[in-house]
Amino acid sequence: MSKSLSHVFLPVFGGTALVLAVAVAIANRNYGQSKIETLETRIGQVETHAAVAQENAQAEANRAAELELKVEEIQTAAAERIANGTNLTAPAPSHDGTYGLGRPALEEEIAAWDVDVLPDGRGLPVGSGDVWTGEEVFVDRCASCHGEFAEGADNWPVLAGGFDTLADEDPVKTVGSYWPHLSTAWDYISRSMPFGEAGTLTADETYAIVAYILYSNDLVDDDFVLNNENFADFKMYNMDGFVVDVRPETEYAEWREEPCMENCKTETAVTMRSVFLVETPPEGGSNSVMNGASADGLPTFTAEGPSFTPTAAPIPEEEATAAPAVQEIEEADQTIELFAAGEKVFKKCKSCHQVGDGAKDSTGPALNGVIGANAGSVEGFKYSKAMKAAAEAGLVWTEEEMAAFLTKPKEYMKGTRMSFAGLKKQDDIQALIIYLKTFGS
Repeated sequence: MSKSLSHVFLPVFGGTALVLAVAVAIANRNYGQSKIETLETRIGQVETHAAVAQENAQAEANRAAELELKVEEIQTAAAERIANGTNLTAPAPSHDGTYGLGRPALEEEIAAWDVDVLPDGRGLPVGSGDVWTGEEVFVDRCASCHGEFAEGADNWPVLAGGFDTLADEDPVKTVGSYWPHLSTAWDYISRSMPFGEAGTLTADETYAIVAYILYSNDLVDDDFVLNNENFADFKMYNMDGFVVDVRPETEYAEWREEPCMENCKTETAVTMRSVFLVETPPEGGSNSVMNGASADGLPTFTAEGPSFTPTAAPIPEEEATAAPAVQEIEEADQTIELFAAGEKVFKKCKSCHQVGDGAKDSTGPALNGVIGANAGSVEGFKYSKAMKAAAEAGLVWTEEEMAAFLTKPKEYMKGTRMSFAGLKKQDDIQALIIYLKTFGS
């Protein structure tokens, strides 16, 4: 008799279910264990991060406390310096030890940077330069901006002249009139000139340029030679024109006290009264008249009264004059034309010479009354040796002598300090002489 299928499959299915249940249970157990381990790892990481953050916070708190302490020390030291009246221009205190940065500078490195020149000549290189060499270098390297005679081209700085103008409303500050130390000129020219080519001048060229600038200011003769040995002996025109700043000792001490801000004056009193009655003046009124009925008996002024219009002086009738001769008119017109042409030519001379009212000696002497005068006769002007010799020889500036001089000054008078090349056109020379003749002594 056959058995039922249920008796066969039930045990099979039951065993399979049991195996699966055991497998699921084992899997769930392993997953739970892994999850627990992961959570424990994360908790450990969080605790580590928290500990590090706490350490950092404590370190920052300690740092802040140290900085606060240093700020208090600085404030205390500053208060003590103010209370004790420390000189504000005194050097800063030296630092103990080193900062641990860099390395000591080599002697060669220090020498390369130590290029400044002091008023007593310290820092000067060995070298020399004369006036005539300086003129050549100056014309080649400097004249495009400063003019051939150091008079300044366009708006570039003037380097010569301007003596005794520092008290004027518009002073002319030049190397000769303003600078107290010759070292300023040498140091600046050596470092910064020529413009756009700084540092290209040799020591001898710099000496020569400085010598020429001194010559252009009439401070040296044309045979002067400047070198590192006689440099410190040269005294500038304005060497005593500057004062030492003593304000740290004389004024700063007065500012240390706390200023009074209230109840500073014991009593106040009215010392004067001023009462003005302002009224709109009637039409046409402009004169002020006294009004005696003001407050406190003090007079005031009102704009009452008739207007005052000054009567214009009568224009005198022109007196009839005799008509000048035709020849006189033509001569006058010709003189006017020559004067205008001479005035235009004189622009080439204005950088060094002056004419007219208030004319003063500049780089060259004033030329009022020069036509017909003895050579080298302007009182107080420092002439060159060549001009002094010509004056001793009896040279008189006639129109003929002046024309010859203006044609080629250096050929006419060897050693003249006037480095002007001369006028090529005879018409310009004639016009300039006519122009100069109009200015008397």
